[in-house]
Amino acid sequence: MKIEDIREIIKLVDESSIEEFEFEENGAKMLLKKRSTGTGTVQLQAAPAPVVQPQAVTAGQAPSAPVAQQAQQDEVESDKLHKIVSPMVGTFYASSSPDSEPFVKPGTKVSTDTVVCIVEAMKLFNEIEADVKGVIKEVLVENGQLVEYGQPLFLVETE
Repeated sequence: MKIEDIREIIKLVDESSIEEFEFEENGAKMLLKKRSTGTGTVQLQAAPAPVVQPQAVTAGQAPSAPVAQQAQQDEVESDKLHKIVSPMVGTFYASSSPDSEPFVKPGTKVSTDTVVCIVEAMKLFNEIEADVKGVIKEVLVENGQLVEYGQPLFLVETE
């Protein structure tokens, strides 16, 4: 293993939520552990929250019907959506090269063997397949973003 590979592993572990990482190859063993000081700073990048106009509700009064119906509709729609998740820690790429079109975008029909993205881990480029048949509704990560194991990448409306 080259020093560049070790540095890449350290970087990926450092940027992930993994507390401990162990790797063994050809008799060489590497164990990485994070120190937890309890006073670290966590930075989260989140989309801005939608602006909701408050409705006047007096004590003991239930929310109006449109608000309750929208909540039910959102819950039903989220049940229909399948999440394609990252099978590993790595860097998300939407296309095979910087000047290529993305593999998929919202509205793209996919089948179980459709390649939807690439996740690079330790200089290996892993093609990620849709694993369901349906239509891509939303891409949840940005090109070049570091992703965690199990992190949702796409929402798919299944057929």
